[in-house]
Amino acid sequence: MSASLLETFPNQFPNREYEVEITCPEFTAVCPKTGQPDFGTIIIRYVPGDKVLELKSLKLYLFSYRDRGIFYEHSINTILDDLVRVVQPRRMTVVGDFRPRGGITSKITAQHQAQAG
Repeated sequence: MSASLLETFPNQFPNREYEVEITCPEFTAVCPKTGQPDFGTIIIRYVPGDKVLELKSLKLYLFSYRDRGIFYEHSINTILDDLVRVVQPRRMTVVGDFRPRGGITSKITAQHQAQAG
């Protein structure tokens, strides 16, 4: 997935701490073991620094996973790494809540906290 798809715009309130929550209920990837599709909801919560994530670019970025063979855990951690690199938030959490497959559900949570300084 290309983090180059992700775009930002300047935060007009960089001195205020506020949280942004984004939900994408149509995330799809492919299980690399079975080749079967995986469906889930991605929830992103973050406190912006100087940049805010542009939503259309996020949608295109997340939809780019549709044909990629990737495990749940790897996809959520990769999404977090890419978003942190581009947005540079104060804090960010990415949750992947995946639909049942074989009678088992998975919920993956990855977090980032910016270093003080």
